[in-house]
Amino acid sequence: MERVFVVGAGMTKIGRFYERSARDLFREALWKAIDDAGGLRPQAIVVGNMTSSVLMEQDSLGALLADYSGFRGLPAFKVEAACGSGGAAVYAGYALVKSGLVDVVAVGGVEKLTEGVTSEATKALAQAADSEYELIYGTTFTGLNALVMRLYMETFKYDRSDFAYWPLRMHEYASYNPYAQLPRKTTLDAILNSPLIADPIRLFDASPIGDGAAVVLLVRGEERAREVAKAVGKDILVELASVSMATDSVDLASRRDLLTMESTVKATREALGKAGLELKNIDYAEVHDAFSITGLLALEDIGFAPKGEAPRLWKEGRFGKGDKPEVNFSGGLKARGHPVGATGVYQVAEAFMQIRGDFPGFKASSPETALTHNIGGVATFTSIAILKRYR
Repeated sequence: MERVFVVGAGMTKIGRFYERSARDLFREALWKAIDDAGGLRPQAIVVGNMTSSVLMEQDSLGALLADYSGFRGLPAFKVEAACGSGGAAVYAGYALVKSGLVDVVAVGGVEKLTEGVTSEATKALAQAADSEYELIYGTTFTGLNALVMRLYMETFKYDRSDFAYWPLRMHEYASYNPYAQLPRKTTLDAILNSPLIADPIRLFDASPIGDGAAVVLLVRGEERAREVAKAVGKDILVELASVSMATDSVDLASRRDLLTMESTVKATREALGKAGLELKNIDYAEVHDAFSITGLLALEDIGFAPKGEAPRLWKEGRFGKGDKPEVNFSGGLKARGHPVGATGVYQVAEAFMQIRGDFPGFKASSPETALTHNIGGVATFTSIAILKRYR
């Protein structure tokens, strides 16, 4: 079967855009991706989104965005997998291209969380939990992650300050990123004294509510990819070597181990196998850090750190510039932002640009390979994408 390549990427800055619609944001990202690929037009559009039905009262999202962006008539549809909708869209778009059904697909994600006030957005996000066994009791997404963080702290004997180093570094990286929602550095004192929102999670442990859109263009075959690269004056091809997806129970009470994201373990293993790589081959990673605990668990369950060791290793400076892998130089969900249905596409776009060498923010050390990790709910879904420089 033909290989799949990423040939263009477009992103909007993430923020609270009360004056802009989802269709405006998506159109901007889509046309940036088309321009980045020398004007290459998609033959189909796949859109990751979580909350359009609830906050925007808008279904038919795929057709709406295709029409508004100037592509009325193309096949277009929405993919929903909670906060992992963007990664699921990449999974679907990869399948379309890999199968040969279409040769060029625009895989996008868009979210407008500011269509509702904070309480409405919080409820919409909480619907990633089990509505009959969790949501009915008034739990929030933050509350569920707080339970996991508290158990982790008690099990591995960490205190609150050990987790503060994650947001500290995310804000450092985001300060270089022109697309970031929170592009400013912070201090340990500010993190540790930020408001408590669900004990032990404080404000600076959590990703912000925001709006944004990202699009990547996928093409089938080396010949088409080289044509695009030549047209835009690039000499690096980036292959989307594999995409895998796995699930776990929606309710946490049914989990075998609350401190292991089993969907992440399974999807990582499968993605590496399909790409013909081992974990030691990964140079760069964008991991899903909706909360500090999520990012640290991701390092462990992907396999970059032993279980119970990620906070210590991170505090010691591991996974930074010059290490292997380098992690979340975008600023992560924590500081780059987390427009939920778009996040997984932002990650792929960022990894693509890091390999190509033109990411406009904090740059990785010339990576040959990259892994992106996008989850929905408390790792109810995990999508793993593997990108590599093609020679």
